[in-house]
Amino acid sequence: MIIDAAQLATWLGQFLWPFVRVGAMLLAAPVFANTAIPTRIRVLFSVALTVAVMPAVESVPALDPLSPAAVVLAAQQVIIGVAMGLVLAMAFQAVVIAGESISLTMGLGFATMVDPQTGVPVPVLSQFLLVVMTLLFLAFGGHLVLIQLLAESFRLLPLTAGGLEAADYRTVVAFASTMFAGAVVLALPALAFLLMVNMIIGVMTRVAPQMNIFSVGFPITMLTGYVILLTLVVPSLPERMSALWRQAFDVMRQILGG
Repeated sequence: MIIDAAQLATWLGQFLWPFVRVGAMLLAAPVFANTAIPTRIRVLFSVALTVAVMPAVESVPALDPLSPAAVVLAAQQVIIGVAMGLVLAMAFQAVVIAGESISLTMGLGFATMVDPQTGVPVPVLSQFLLVVMTLLFLAFGGHLVLIQLLAESFRLLPLTAGGLEAADYRTVVAFASTMFAGAVVLALPALAFLLMVNMIIGVMTRVAPQMNIFSVGFPITMLTGYVILLTLVVPSLPERMSALWRQAFDVMRQILGG
């Protein structure tokens, strides 16, 4: 059995080029990109997922891995994978923005902790909503839909089809407006009630100037915020977030040409 360099490059490309797209997607996608997961585990999961989606890869270009054309192809696959993960990450960030808005209105903006997915400090309320949303995402099978879409991406946008077009980049950037709109929809009930509470406290302060606004208003605002959070915001998360995740997956299919 004689194995030449071209055949060896073809065999290597059958794993290498899908691995680049899969690894880039897992690097940007929420849940999978959690820094609490050890790097070795994430690399092993990327390898296992690449082996699982390899049957869906129809055509693999026979390129030298050290050639300029291979570098261009690797960059294209990285951009495709990062774009897919970024769209879903923006959907997840909607609850973080909503939690920050509610925390600032409640007076809990100073209580922050490091988000293990992004590595930046976020309010504790945002982290709580993010944990609840992650559990909902796993319960709804969103991670399975993401893996299925990743395997389907090699049919919708093959390795030989080139990278994303300019319209696809605009689509990804335009989805950021959906992220902010989703945050407003999630936080609006709590913000409306807290605004009314602050107005009432302001009127009470004008009527009784001797009342200490900090000793009275702060506990009332926090208690009202917790009640609204548990009665209006958290129960609406499944419906609101499922619609936002559906839009995110639709955008992924759109940039892939599906």
